[in-house]
Amino acid sequence: MSSLPVLSDIEIQRSLGALPGWTRKGETITKSYHFATFPAGIAFIAKVADVAEAQQHHPDVDIRYTKVTFALSTHDSGGITAKDFTLAEAIERLAAE
Repeated sequence: MSSLPVLSDIEIQRSLGALPGWTRKGETITKSYHFATFPAGIAFIAKVADVAEAQQHHPDVDIRYTKVTFALSTHDSGGITAKDFTLAEAIERLAAE
């Protein structure tokens, strides 16, 4: 598996502009989602897991009761790549359902 090129700071900022609520933290992009109940948050994670598996790109997930935070980075490339934004866009589509 070959690694993808890491995006430049300008490319990352432009891409973040199209994803409300997503921010850069070091070599990751992150967003937190809040749910009415713990089971609702877990159900959302399950939907994201299916998409992540299909893309073969898996987020870091932090669960704090009804708050779920996703952190995306392409580890084998050593930073943020287009793959991270593709998954972030998919997560946004799931959140809008």
